[in-house]
Amino acid sequence: MLDFIYYPVSFILWCWHKVFGLVFGEANAVSWVLAIIFLTFTVRGIMFKPFVNQVRSMKKMQDFAPEMKKIQKKYSNDRQRQAMEMQKLQKEHGVNPLGSCLPMLLQIPVFIGLNHVLRMFTINPYGGPKTENYFFDQAGVESYVNAKLFGTNLGEAIYTGVDMVSGGNTAAGFHWHVAPVAIPLMIVASIATHLTARHSVQRQNPESATPQTAMMNKLTMYIFPLGVLVFGALFPIGLLFYWLANNGWTLMQQRLVYTKIDKEEEARKEAEKEKRANLGPKPGQKPTAPRPGQKPVQQKRNKQQSGGGQVRKAGSPHGFAQTGSSAEEKKDATNASAEPSTNGSKENGTDVPGLISDSTKKSGRKRR
Repeated sequence: MLDFIYYPVSFILWCWHKVFGLVFGEANAVSWVLAIIFLTFTVRGIMFKPFVNQVRSMKKMQDFAPEMKKIQKKYSNDRQRQAMEMQKLQKEHGVNPLGSCLPMLLQIPVFIGLNHVLRMFTINPYGGPKTENYFFDQAGVESYVNAKLFGTNLGEAIYTGVDMVSGGNTAAGFHWHVAPVAIPLMIVASIATHLTARHSVQRQNPESATPQTAMMNKLTMYIFPLGVLVFGALFPIGLLFYWLANNGWTLMQQRLVYTKIDKEEEARKEAEKEKRANLGPKPGQKPTAPRPGQKPVQQKRNKQQSGGGQVRKAGSPHGFAQTGSSAEEKKDATNASAEPSTNGSKENGTDVPGLISDSTKKSGRKRR
């Protein structure tokens, strides 16, 4: 019924077993253990991109957690409206709630498929000797059955008989000779599960904490590791290696991805800080914006330039230079200097040339 899961899982396992079988031998348990571990790495490598999207999605949700709390408080009595506003907010920020669950959901079929494939190496529902197991032929089946790790087959578990795990193909009973190998793997896998969950919880924003979040954190940090320690007795040794490799990969992956995202966040903050610094005045520089009621600096400079020339005004009683304040005064001074020298005598009422004409003659001598 689930052949679409069993065949891909068995094919990846078959490929890695062939690779390590060339080094250690196909019947060696080390080849099978490494094949299972690298099967895990292959699957997790395929899901690396969804995992990164999951981390980014969770980071965005933590950033707008205060807005979510406002919506929850505002529509506390209207669950339907609250859900609509939540969806609208998530759409605005480009967050997909299902994206955070996708990597976990993809691991479940692999876990089920590997458990079934390992079980079926030693179980033949049709009776008689086992001749094949999905992608493995009879030689592959015999290689797995003959491979022993400290005298224990990788498909054996401490307790068999639970239909949900064994598929109802084995009789119930304890196999205590498996315990010396299985129990250390169960303990290490449980610790790895706790460390992985703890590292993820430490990344959460305290402002986004809710009672539901606190409950889930306790489940992932304590209940799930305890479940691995207790229910690991139902899983074959090969599946315990898968669980251990999976949690080890997750812990390493979280550290790498979180470090990269932290660096991106710091770079973004530094860029925004530098942008604000470039827009503002430099240290020690006075602001160029005019004060209320004050004319702009450019206009003041233009006025100084336009009124900075010196012009002699016609009719000055002493002939001293005076400052002109406009273009019209300059024009009048020019016209006055161009008139005949008699104008000055007429204005003074005598036949003696005026002061302006004398000054003009003196200046003329200087030019010659």
